[in-house]
Amino acid sequence: MYKIFMLIAVSALAIGWIAYAIWMRKVCEEEKQQPKQESQRLKQTRNEVTDYAQKLKNFKKPTHKQPDQDKSLSE
Repeated sequence: MYKIFMLIAVSALAIGWIAYAIWMRKVCEEEKQQPKQESQRLKQTRNEVTDYAQKLKNFKKPTHKQPDQDKSLSE
């Protein structure tokens, strides 16, 4: 009687694990097909990086007169 019970229990357990694995695989494939949702923090960071890149693009190098080299050599 114990052997029959164990055969049925082990078989049911194996079938359950196989069904669970198939179901989880299906769920993972469905999640891969859906677009990823962006968090508010990620959107904010992207906007900050874009703004910073625009500032760098519009940055103009400051121009200043350099002292005359001939004067510095003679002194």
